Amino acid sequence: MTTINSAYFLAISISLLLALIITPLIIKAAFYFKILDQPDNKDRKIHKKAVPLLGGWAVFLSVFISIFIVKIFALADFYGISNNFILAVFVGGLLIMIGGTLDDKYNLKPWQQIVWPLLAAVLVLWAGIRVSYITNPVGGPTSAIIYLTPIWGTAISFLWLMGLMYTTKLLDGLDGLVSGVTAIAALIIFMLSLNWDIFLSATGVWALLLFGASLGFLVFNFHPAKIFLGEGGSIFMGFMLGVLSIISGSKIATTLLVVGIPALDVLWVIIRRIMGGKSPFSYADNKHLHFQLLNIGLKHREAVLLLYLVAIAFGFLGVLSSSLGKLLSLIGLIIFMSLLILLIYSQSIRNGKRQ
Repeated sequence: MTTINSAYFLAISISLLLALIITPLIIKAAFYFKILDQPDNKDRKIHKKAVPLLGGWAVFLSVFISIFIVKIFALADFYGISNNFILAVFVGGLLIMIGGTLDDKYNLKPWQQIVWPLLAAVLVLWAGIRVSYITNPVGGPTSAIIYLTPIWGTAISFLWLMGLMYTTKLLDGLDGLVSGVTAIAALIIFMLSLNWDIFLSATGVWALLLFGASLGFLVFNFHPAKIFLGEGGSIFMGFMLGVLSIISGSKIATTLLVVGIPALDVLWVIIRRIMGGKSPFSYADNKHLHFQLLNIGLKHREAVLLLYLVAIAFGFLGVLSSSLGKLLSLIGLIIFMSLLILLIYSQSIRNGKRQ
């Protein structure tokens, strides 16, 4: 057991150390190529000076260099995960990062932005990454598992991947928020893998590598951030969580609990924009929950830490709960979100800042 624990610690250390080394190099590269986030939108951007983008490259490189090291030195059991499988995820992530870099540099149009995550999702689905079954939370002995046809499994997987990618994309508004939530979600996915998978499985170790890389990047990304994830990085985080939650025994419900508040926030913002006759993805604004927390008086770090705490609390509920418990937790999450919105609304009125 000590050897196993040491191997897990080594996996975290490899990706974390790589992120600590690579991120400063990416900062210099972003300044060199002038790929910076200028504080020209005072309604939404709260930083006072230009901040380098491209931070997602540090996480992307740290994760996949680490996977290469782990595979070369046989630090994990890759039974069930072929080289083609890993290659598909790598190329999908690479496409996202290339598209994101182009957007950070040239400010692509919405239809040009969405092409890259679409290609990534289609690629990994083509490689065989899909949900094959779901657990019936109220099912009996003969209906506890509902097996999906390839068409339904592929459709659900596609919607899950795209939804998670755009959740992390639209969540990326406060320093360290996406990288921190990703680290929490990756750690929760790893903990879940201990319950059903073999020791030192590639899926569990892969989640730890994402955890370490996100944590190392967070050192530079926490407020006040020295670098931002950028378009590619924010989408890549959702892509990795989406893939890992599927290959880790379809642990979608628990992952959804971790990112539940941001996901519900994104859903609400999309509905509000559609009801207002506006495109849900064509522009950014400051109506997201994390900005509203600032409006009612929370400081930057306080708002981020609050959302971390919510993600950790509901994530552990997912780890400890049965299928029915996860369903009840999701209902509780919706109730919590509704109460939080009411609190923000009432506090905004008191502050004379009704949104």
